[in-house]
Amino acid sequence: MNTSAAVKAYTNVEIESKAHSSDPHKLILMLYQGALLSVAAAKNQMLRKEIAAKGHSISQAISIINEGLKASLDLNVGGPLAKNLSDLYDYMCQRLFQANLKNDPAILDEVSALLIDLRGAWESICQAAPRPQVNAMPPQAAAKTPLVYGRI
Repeated sequence: MNTSAAVKAYTNVEIESKAHSSDPHKLILMLYQGALLSVAAAKNQMLRKEIAAKGHSISQAISIINEGLKASLDLNVGGPLAKNLSDLYDYMCQRLFQANLKNDPAILDEVSALLIDLRGAWESICQAAPRPQVNAMPPQAAAKTPLVYGRI
């Protein structure tokens, strides 16, 4: 196994571990971040004329938006807001497809700006929402529990 493959395998395991241990709010933030990273990678690849890599990164961003963000919407519960978000996700995917065809980094910048705005709004919602404590220990139990490898 070469170094690049090992790093990729480690990254995949790290991301999968975070996904399994995250609450739904954090999962959506991870999807936004993944889409933004894919769009940024596509832009860099576009500027370096790495056509195949650019196409892969754009496809990855489209998949994250369609199969992650859009699929997480509940149109029955979310009403007009969910419908508007669904339409916006469709628009972003169409624009990403056009960016790929036209080799236009300005379109990638447009999609990035939309994703950044949505991520910021989602972060605000996450901060305002009360979070249940997972596996919370009573203070007296926490004081008696020794630290193991820096964790309680």
